[in-house]
Amino acid sequence: MKALLRSGFLALAAMLALAVPAHAGPFEDGVAAHKRGDYATALRLWRPLAEQGDVASQTNLGSMYYIGKGVPQDVAEAVRWYRKAAEQGFARAQSSLGGMYADGQGVPQDIVQAYTWFSIAAAQGDEYAQKVLDIAAGSMTPDQIAEAHRIAREWMAKHQ
Repeated sequence: MKALLRSGFLALAAMLALAVPAHAGPFEDGVAAHKRGDYATALRLWRPLAEQGDVASQTNLGSMYYIGKGVPQDVAEAVRWYRKAAEQGFARAQSSLGGMYADGQGVPQDIVQAYTWFSIAAAQGDEYAQKVLDIAAGSMTPDQIAEAHRIAREWMAKHQ
């Protein structure tokens, strides 16, 4: 399962910086900088927004740290930024966090946590999460799936 999820997750992480909701001003300037390969400028523009709680900027920083573009690759830092946005309900970050748990990158590998985050993201329409749920379920016991569903339901009830 790890190899199947990793190939899709790498593609997702590479696209995340350009596939987030549109913003005006510094965020869009960061997208433009990222598109032209000016990662230092993208980082300079997105970091203050991320620190102020902007979920798209947090997710983009997570992707930059995951891939190592404009910053040294640091999967633990990627998890930190993904988690900040995921906890605020941002589906792309939730899906990314699920991928980190599935692969055991920056966090201990935990298929129940991976499935939980994929479920939460899928419930919001995240296409990647919807696709990998079946893959993840293929390596889980019925009890693990039930536990992940319970955790996801509790999380969604608390955050809605």
